Amino acid sequence: MRWFTLILVLLLSALQYRLWFGKHSIVEYRQMKQEVEQQRMQNANLIQRNALLKADIQDLKIGLDAIEERARNELGLIKRGETFYRILPQ
Repeated sequence: MRWFTLILVLLLSALQYRLWFGKHSIVEYRQMKQEVEQQRMQNANLIQRNALLKADIQDLKIGLDAIEERARNELGLIKRGETFYRILPQ
């Protein structure tokens, strides 16, 4: 009976060691869970960015207003007969 108890205690100790410090341990599980959460947040940001880009593409395909706005903001273009004023901070 004493040997049986000793074997069970050793087996329990080995299993506990593996649970806390071995491969696929609780510590590793928590780290992996944190990485998954970070990846989910990154994916959500990318999904939002993609939606904005899709909307921008639709605007460019449909109307000239979006093209004109982009030309003004990014390229600094102005229409004929317009006067461009730049206000600089002091």
